[in-house]
Amino acid sequence: MENTTKVVTGKVRFSYANVWEPKSINGGDEKYSVSLIVPKADTKTIADIKAAIEQAKKDGVSKFGGKVPANLKLPLRDGDVDRPDDEAYKDCYFINANSKDRPGIVDKKVKPILDQSELYSGCYGRASITFYAFNQNGNKGIACGLQNLQKLADGESLGGRSKAEDDFDSAEDEDFLA
Repeated sequence: MENTTKVVTGKVRFSYANVWEPKSINGGDEKYSVSLIVPKADTKTIADIKAAIEQAKKDGVSKFGGKVPANLKLPLRDGDVDRPDDEAYKDCYFINANSKDRPGIVDKKVKPILDQSELYSGCYGRASITFYAFNQNGNKGIACGLQNLQKLADGESLGGRSKAEDDFDSAEDEDFLA
């Protein structure tokens, strides 16, 4: 039986990438997480995600008391609606994926990335994600589980923090004692 709630995305942009150390959001359990920014032009990835969400609804109907509620929280969000002031989300959907387990992180050649500065908010890659139903404290919805990440390309950092090598010129020629 194939897991139809698993999706491997096309090229997306990673944002809010907490993929090296788990963090607690609002006092909850510590988790690894990333926001995946999916261009609206990537209709295949969007269709795959929507199909996986539908499958997760069917798989999770027992969690919802036998019937899918109308006000179900869904993970796929429209960047133009939910983040209208953020240029990185323009003409894109986004999805927040998280996991209690650290994701596997590889490069283009599927070799593990060990240098934590290599994968950051703003770079581009692909993600393997799964969708599942939840019903906690009256909140019902479909959540997105983070599996693995593959970095494909560098991008402008979204963390607002520049890299040291971009801020400074080489100082070896200058005589600081003069």
